[in-house]
Amino acid sequence: MRHNCVEMGVQKVSRVGRQKEHQQYVRNLLDDIQALQYMLDHGWFETGITRMGAEQEMVLVHTDSLKPATVAMEALDRMQQYPWLTSELAAFNLEVNLPPYELTGDCFSRSEATLLEYLQIIRSHLEEINADLVLTGILPTLRKNDLVMENLTPRDRYYALMGALKEMQLGQAFELRLTGIDELLVRHDSPLLEACNTSFQVHLQVDPADFVRLYNIAQALTGPVLAVAANSPIVFGRRLWHESRIALFQQSIDTRSTHDHMRERSPRVQFGSGWLRDSILQIYKEDIARFRTLIGSEHSEKSLELLKNGQVPRLRALQVHNSTVYRWNRPCYGVSENGKPHLRIENRVIPSGPSVVDEMANAAFWLGTMMEMGRQVEDVTRKVSWEDVRDNFGKVARFGIDTQLNWFDDKKISTIHLVMDQLLPMAEAGLRHAGVREADIRRYLGVVEDRTREHMNGARWLLRAFTRLKNEISEDEALSALTSSIMENQKTNSPGHTWPMPGQEHLMRYQPSRLRIEEVMTTDLFTAHREDPIPMVTEIMDWRKIRYMPVEDEKGKLIGLITSRLLLRHYTKNYKLEGKTPKIIDDIMIHEPITISQDAPLLEAMKRMRDHQIGCLPVVQGDELVGIITEMDFLRISSRLLERLG
Repeated sequence: MRHNCVEMGVQKVSRVGRQKEHQQYVRNLLDDIQALQYMLDHGWFETGITRMGAEQEMVLVHTDSLKPATVAMEALDRMQQYPWLTSELAAFNLEVNLPPYELTGDCFSRSEATLLEYLQIIRSHLEEINADLVLTGILPTLRKNDLVMENLTPRDRYYALMGALKEMQLGQAFELRLTGIDELLVRHDSPLLEACNTSFQVHLQVDPADFVRLYNIAQALTGPVLAVAANSPIVFGRRLWHESRIALFQQSIDTRSTHDHMRERSPRVQFGSGWLRDSILQIYKEDIARFRTLIGSEHSEKSLELLKNGQVPRLRALQVHNSTVYRWNRPCYGVSENGKPHLRIENRVIPSGPSVVDEMANAAFWLGTMMEMGRQVEDVTRKVSWEDVRDNFGKVARFGIDTQLNWFDDKKISTIHLVMDQLLPMAEAGLRHAGVREADIRRYLGVVEDRTREHMNGARWLLRAFTRLKNEISEDEALSALTSSIMENQKTNSPGHTWPMPGQEHLMRYQPSRLRIEEVMTTDLFTAHREDPIPMVTEIMDWRKIRYMPVEDEKGKLIGLITSRLLLRHYTKNYKLEGKTPKIIDDIMIHEPITISQDAPLLEAMKRMRDHQIGCLPVVQGDELVGIITEMDFLRISSRLLERLG
């Protein structure tokens, strides 16, 4: 049994381009639906055994800078002997596939030991190329410019998928709009934004007869499970949702655009449209009906003919299409090592990190609660409405463990009380009934219990740590210290709620010479317009204690620069221009200031300011003002470096 829904043999895919190719792929897709229906109707599926499994996604970073390292292909070349290691969408990601274990005995401690062994192997090979790995929902030091198409993993499947999504795009750009403590409004020209997210995806093999009931339970549990596991609150230096992955994933590959009409279009990343009523086929048929095929398998398979010969098909066309529709609880079809087909529910909401023991605790909590609720509740759709379950998911993504949930029998309950009073006892009973050993139950559910009691999941730790660091050091230094602390703590495999708050001591590997302008520039700008009165701008610069103020037009285009030196000259000399006393900013501003791109190295900015003997550089993208960097930024960076060296 493989745990990724697209098996290795199906990784060889291509764009569904020519009409003939498209028609053949659609025929294969429809044949797969018929074949699946036949196997369900005639009892071909493996039953009577419950297995668990997982996929671990990770981010690769440079050892010295802690920024994303696009070395995945080189790392894979060095580790070709390990079949459990595979690529991901971006060249700074890797994925590990854990072996399936029967859900009983020491399955969780065995999974933890296996994953720790795998990660140590990866780290040892990454060390040879000056890289390391981080388990985190979203890497704090990730930058928007890391998500360019040049950083796409060079494999046909990814090129095909990105090209198809780009082709289907209705708007001019992919957009991110999230608001938390801070706000993020940004456009991007590729769907590679999806690569921000890294997850710990947990699989549960279930009997076909139980699939509908357990899938609905998985949907109901998504909110509380995500609440205690949340670990992704920081994106591009902004403090956003407690689990920003949820919105980020949907928006990153959302090909829709706004219109004057009210026509509904479903996003390819979705929670679902209602309870499951019939069978797994209901999901597959809905996804085929709603979403156009993006890519097709290069391996043709005549599934109906295989059935006639008594052979089990892989349903390659169906699996490929299923891999391009991103449900947070995804149905999966696979073939076990004994040759029998099986069904799985893949939980995709759990983020990577904070540590391996945290991830296993999240898995044990979800799986135990799933099993026991499956025993206690015959039909969860009669206990809670679909609308409440969907609402829980959205609220939890925003507020994490602080959320007030809509629960059974139309009750309102806090996440902490629901988990402590109802779900943890249920998880314990479920694992015990499955035969999981007591030591595993105490260890992993104890982590969830302590985390919940202390009100400290990964998201809250990250938000507290980053906010504290930002009050002491610059944003980029804070993000780097945060990442360094995460990496150090992960290597001890201690639960995230026990981690100490990071400090400036975690900046020992911080190297300012490798920085780019975007990582240190100021983006919270105070700007002037050309017609602004000089006294007003003077007062604002005095109030805000700033020496440089860019001048922009109504559309954000840089058109000039005002400096305190220009204002001093204006007031002390009381000069006239063409017989008139200057009154507005346009009369005295620098009309063609020297600028720099946000992609430029920090050292280039230093050289440009030194050569031109100037104290600041407006930062532009094209002619649009995006930030500013001043001599004070360099003074701050150099003083901190000297403090660390001292």
